[in-house]
Amino acid sequence: MSQIRIDELPGPLTLTRSPSPSPSPCPSPSPSSPALSFSPARHVRLALSLVPLLLIGAWAAVDWRAMHDGTARLASADPWWLLAGMVFTCLCWVSAAVTRQGAIPERLPPGPLLASQFAAGAANHVLPAGIGAHAVTLRFLQGRGISLARATASLALYSLVKPIAKMVLILAFLLAFPGTLRIGQLVPDGQTLLLVAAGVLVGLAATAVLLTVVRRLRRPLLDFVRTALTDARILHTRPSRVLALWGGAAAFPLFQAGVLASVGASLGLPLPWPHVVFAYLAASAVAGAVPAPGGIGPVDAALVIALVVFGAPMTLATASVIGYRVLTVWLPLLPGAIVLSALVRRKVL
Repeated sequence: MSQIRIDELPGPLTLTRSPSPSPSPCPSPSPSSPALSFSPARHVRLALSLVPLLLIGAWAAVDWRAMHDGTARLASADPWWLLAGMVFTCLCWVSAAVTRQGAIPERLPPGPLLASQFAAGAANHVLPAGIGAHAVTLRFLQGRGISLARATASLALYSLVKPIAKMVLILAFLLAFPGTLRIGQLVPDGQTLLLVAAGVLVGLAATAVLLTVVRRLRRPLLDFVRTALTDARILHTRPSRVLALWGGAAAFPLFQAGVLASVGASLGLPLPWPHVVFAYLAASAVAGAVPAPGGIGPVDAALVIALVVFGAPMTLATASVIGYRVLTVWLPLLPGAIVLSALVRRKVL
């Protein structure tokens, strides 16, 4: 109803009708209201955070027999040597984080960097040829404000330094133990070396043809090479980065070999540690080029053969390799996938 108001003015009293207040419109829901908000990016990120867990479950279902056999054999092993193997496994993630820091001039936060490498280990066992670990690290570096070109150059330097450091270690072992290491059966034959050389030449020729035909790739490739060379020169003028890059790259395969040697010692493998370490270095160098997820399959077969060549019984060699895979792959796999999902949800990756 309209309100009646009496105006006290000189003269006779007058009655005026004031306009009734217009009804306020119903408040429209705020677009940021939690009940009505819908962010497709958020749902996509949530789905991506669940993908690693689904892939891990599928892989465990396919390879359940190997995981079961390895766990059963580890149940009767020496627990103290298995604990030493777990320590070496943790040191592998630390050395990977140190190497990643050495491959980039910027200072990275140690905690998130270590967490990203722990998560990268889970991703690396799902995708072949280290693609999973590189993808996680690339997202982490970009999240720290590093450009795509410089982050990619860092990954390239990391991938180049690792095999060089491993070859240096192999030569060091050959010089330190010239008469005790049986390398005759571990050296690839001439046909294998020819196939490797042919593959390298075909790859180089295909790259040259691609750059000749697709001219748009020339400029990005030249920019990438220029960035990579500039960053590599800057890094090698800093002693701390040189130590982190090359020291971490050399420590990683030694820690991996320490896991294998610890598992072998827990099962009574009758081989000295230098032989086990060299067997791992040689087998991983020969079979690591095969694009299998985490190197599982070709590296395992090469490890068993290398241990047998050095004098280990086939059953103990197989059990040691299975136990090595349980410690380095299966036990950290689920926690690594959980950390990966958490980093994705928190937008660290």
